[in-house]
Amino acid sequence: MAPKAAKASAGNARPRQIRWAQRWRGWRRHHSQSAADSLAKVLQQPVSSAMTWLVIGIAIALPTGLWVVLDNLSQLSGQLDRPAQLSVFLQMDAQAQDARSLALTLAQRDDIHSATFIDRDQALTEFVQRSGMGELAQGLAENPLPHLLLIDPVAASPDTLAALRGELEALPEVQEALLDTLWLQRLQSLMTLGRRAVQLLAALLLAAVVLVLGNTIRLAIESRRDEIVIVKLVGGTDAFVRRPLLYTGLWFGLGGGVVAAILVALGTLLLAAPVNALSGAYQSSFMLQGLGLVNSLQLVLLGALLGLAGAWLAVARHLKAIEPR
Repeated sequence: MAPKAAKASAGNARPRQIRWAQRWRGWRRHHSQSAADSLAKVLQQPVSSAMTWLVIGIAIALPTGLWVVLDNLSQLSGQLDRPAQLSVFLQMDAQAQDARSLALTLAQRDDIHSATFIDRDQALTEFVQRSGMGELAQGLAENPLPHLLLIDPVAASPDTLAALRGELEALPEVQEALLDTLWLQRLQSLMTLGRRAVQLLAALLLAAVVLVLGNTIRLAIESRRDEIVIVKLVGGTDAFVRRPLLYTGLWFGLGGGVVAAILVALGTLLLAAPVNALSGAYQSSFMLQGLGLVNSLQLVLLGALLGLAGAWLAVARHLKAIEPR
């Protein structure tokens, strides 16, 4: 009896394997047909489809372009970043010998790496050479610049630099102490604010993309109402009806992602020449960087995912309302 039972079990397993194989082939065939048919229907209406792609592309490209700009500014600020340095301006009546002595005294402190003395006459000469205002400098009755000490601190933390700056300004020989990297810190704060604003804008625009795609799929559902009713009458499941609509959302989102990648690439190309020319004028090696191939493909994938999300929301909301009477 045991051999017969084993043969019966093996005989039952084979039909189940055949049925699963047939279901798998049917599932793949329906997916391929749904993808091809939905793409054909999208391409049959080139004007409306192009407008939808353009709207989606602009909505995705706008925050992406702003993010590219902020990323380039971040790289530029990284190139400009340098160790913190304090510029200590002495009193106008301070003597050069006293200024040199103060520089030597400050250089011996544990929290200061070095202190460089710059004579007021040397400072005026460098200013004239860099600014090109030689005629204006010749008309001055006296040198308006004070003696200067350039302080390189050991620590670079903001609290330590602020404390050192306060101590230096408290010296009787010192008129003012300025932190040279203060502008860079302000730039970093502005860039952080800009990133937050871009993230908020991106969230709003991506939500708008999902709503636009959802409305487009809703219109597609209404235009296929009779077809959906017939399919359900002959036993079609919701999943069977849902697939072509999801592929429609996928094609719209994918096309919008391609348009967004093209718009960002064109914007980068148009701005690259003037930005590089401006960078060369300041003797900088900075060059405007675009998205690149990998990020562009990720942008296209994002559009496709948004298309699927919008289609899924529309189908889940409106498909169940269509039932045969």
